[in-house]
Amino acid sequence: MTASAEDYYDGSRAFTWLADTIDIPIDQVNFLLTQFTALVLAGFLRTFLNPFAVTAATRHVFGLIIGLALGYFCFGKQTIHLAGLPALCYIVMRTQNPRNLQRVVLTTALAYLSCVHYHRQMYNYSSYTLDITGPLMVITQKVTSLAYSIHDGLTRREEELTPSQLHQAVKKMPSTLEYFSYVFHFQALMAGPVILYRDYMDFIQGHNLSGRKALTGCDKSSSHYDEIVLEPSPTPVVIKKVIVSVLCAAMFVTFIPTYSIQRLKEKEFLENTTVIQKFWYLMMVTMLVRFKYYHAWIFADAICNNSGIGYNWSAKDGENNWNLYSNVDVAGFELSVSLKDSIDSWNKGTTKWLRYIVYERVKSNKILWTYALSALWHGFYPGYYMTFANGAFFTMVSRISRRNIRPYFLGSKSKKFLYDALTFTATRITMSYIAFSFVLLEFMPSIRVYLFLYLIPHLMGLAIIIVAPRLPKIPPHTKVADKGPNGSQELVNGNARKIM
Repeated sequence: MTASAEDYYDGSRAFTWLADTIDIPIDQVNFLLTQFTALVLAGFLRTFLNPFAVTAATRHVFGLIIGLALGYFCFGKQTIHLAGLPALCYIVMRTQNPRNLQRVVLTTALAYLSCVHYHRQMYNYSSYTLDITGPLMVITQKVTSLAYSIHDGLTRREEELTPSQLHQAVKKMPSTLEYFSYVFHFQALMAGPVILYRDYMDFIQGHNLSGRKALTGCDKSSSHYDEIVLEPSPTPVVIKKVIVSVLCAAMFVTFIPTYSIQRLKEKEFLENTTVIQKFWYLMMVTMLVRFKYYHAWIFADAICNNSGIGYNWSAKDGENNWNLYSNVDVAGFELSVSLKDSIDSWNKGTTKWLRYIVYERVKSNKILWTYALSALWHGFYPGYYMTFANGAFFTMVSRISRRNIRPYFLGSKSKKFLYDALTFTATRITMSYIAFSFVLLEFMPSIRVYLFLYLIPHLMGLAIIIVAPRLPKIPPHTKVADKGPNGSQELVNGNARKIM
C-alpha cells in the first residue's frame, strides 16, 4: 500500500498544534523552526565561539552537534541516511588510490542518493513533502567536491590546475572530526549553499577574515594571511535578507493558489485558453514557484552570514560584501537578457559544483555531461530530464543566436536596446517553457502542454540553429555600440566583442 505524504514524513510532531493553528503542513513548520533556530545559533557561534576565542575543534564540534540535532528534528529516523552516505564516501577516500578516488566517491554518492530518490518516488510520488533528499543532495555536493579537491591536491601538479582548482586543492586527508563537521555544519545543512572544503576550513580557523587574495589561487602559506581585515557586523545584511526571505514566502503562499501548477493537467484549461494565455500562465506559475526557492536560499544565506560565513572583502575597491556564498541573485535572474545570465544567477552553488567537478574537467560535450549530472543528481522524475534536455538545447540555441545574430544589432545604441528587449522577452518565455516540467514532474502532462503550445519555442530554436550560421557575416569594424561593464567601451569586431 502506498504511504500518504503525512505517513511518509518522519520528522518531529511536537509542533503539530502550531501547524494546525496556522494551517501549514508540519514538515514546513519544522523546516522554518530549524532555520530560525539555526539563525540564532549562528549568531552565538560568531559572537561567543569565534576563532579567536575558542579552538577550531570546539567550532567543529558545535557545528556538527547542532547540525545532527536539527537534522533529526526535521527528519527523524531518516537522518540515518545523512550519516550513511558520507560515511561510505569517507571510507572510500581513506582506502582508494587518490588517482581515482574522486570517481569512486562520485559513483558511491550518486548511487546512494539515487536509491533514496527512487524510494521517495515509489512511496511518495509527485509529493512536495519535505524529506531527506534535500539535505542529502547538498551532502552529495560536499563529499564529491572534497574528493576532487583531494585528487587535485595529492596527484596533480599546480600548473595543471585552474585557479579555482588550485585554491580548493586539499593536500592532506581531513580528520574524522573535520570531515563530518564539514558535512553536517548546521548553517548550510538544510538548504545549502554549498561551501567547498577549503573555504569552510578558512571559516573555522578564521582565515576568511584575511585578505581575499586567497580566492585567486594563491598559496595559503604566503604572507597575505598577515593582512587582517576587520569584519564588519553582518547584522544589517542579515536583517535585510530575513525580511526579503519572509516577503518571498508571503508572495508564494498568497498567490500560488491562484496559479496552481496542477491546472496545466486540466483539459478545460488546455482546450479553452489561447496560446498567449498559456504562455502567460506558465510564466506566472514558474515565477511563483521560484519565490519558494528564493525564500529558502536567501534565509540560508542569512544564517551563513550571521555566523560569519560569506564575508567577501574586495581588495580592489575596498568594499565589504556578504555575497561570497549567495545561492541566488534574484535581480540577476528576473532581469537577465540571456539564458546564460539566468542560469548563472540561479542556484549558484550547484552551478559552481557542476563547473568544478564536470565542466572544467571533461574534454568534450561539456554542456551535455553537465546537464546529465544535474538531472541525475535531482532524481528520476521525467519532468527533471525534460527540463535539463531542453536546457541543453536552448543553451545551444542561445549561443548560436548570440554569435550569429547579435552582431547585426551592435551598430547603434537603439539597435542594441532593441536586441536586449527582444532577448529579455525571449528569456522570460523560454525559462518558463523549460522549467514548468521541472515542477509538474510528470511526462505525459508535460508533453500535452508542449503540444497545445504547438512546440513554438522548439521550432523557433531549430530554425535559429539551421538558419543563423548561414547568415552573411558582419564585416569587422570598430564602431562603439555602447558601454560595457564598469563603463568600459564595448567594441564590435566581427562576430566577437572586446572589452577594453
